[in-house]
Amino acid sequence: MARRKKIYEGKAKILYEGPEPGTIVQYFKDDATAFNAQKKDVIEGKGVLNNRLSEYFMTGLAQIGVPTHFIKRINMREQLCRSCEIIPLEIIVRNYAAGSMSTRLGIEEGTQLPRPIVEYCYKDDALGDPLVTEEYIAAFGWASQQDMDDILSLALRVNDFLSGVMFAVGIKLVDFKIEVGRVYEGDFQRLIVADEISPDSCRLWDMETGQKLDKDVFRRDLGNLADAYTEVARRLGVLPKNASPITKPTLIN
Repeated sequence: MARRKKIYEGKAKILYEGPEPGTIVQYFKDDATAFNAQKKDVIEGKGVLNNRLSEYFMTGLAQIGVPTHFIKRINMREQLCRSCEIIPLEIIVRNYAAGSMSTRLGIEEGTQLPRPIVEYCYKDDALGDPLVTEEYIAAFGWASQQDMDDILSLALRVNDFLSGVMFAVGIKLVDFKIEVGRVYEGDFQRLIVADEISPDSCRLWDMETGQKLDKDVFRRDLGNLADAYTEVARRLGVLPKNASPITKPTLIN
């Protein structure tokens, strides 16, 4: 597919104009960043794995009736998506204490929470994506109360789906983040899951050993990130069980 105008470039993806009105092409880069891009590297094959894994999760969500922006995978690094107006929030769902929650509240990492906890962060890299309350969201007009009800429902449905999928392959879904976009159909709007769902945006621990299979491997220098993501893809059947880490374009069609 011929590339069109670049719309936006982020830390892990590039967005291009799609071939039809109302579509975009999402390109997955090999760049890895942490600590608001203070730590950076290029991990060969990471973009290929995230493209395939995000396709897997988005397709699964669609099959259970959760609307997403995903249309189809185009090639190893690109997918065709529905264009949407992104709500400027990161929606975080936590099942176990980890990361910033453990730091903020002094809760030991790995502690199971009494119920899934949903948090909201304002999307602004310059500010470090600060944690915000629903009061802030309403006051500044980022989302209406109806939007927030719908976002909460979407986030918990995604959590139920991902938790089950991961449990079945021996992986604990510690937490994850999603983005939500608005699409308009005539005079009506609806909210859909956008951006990506991949080990970049989830914390995934092996249920038996506690081994980290997500971006914390890069954040904390715990090993090879491509190996960790490849293990997730193998367990989910996205890659063959005997597949090597993705370093060559020929390994995935």
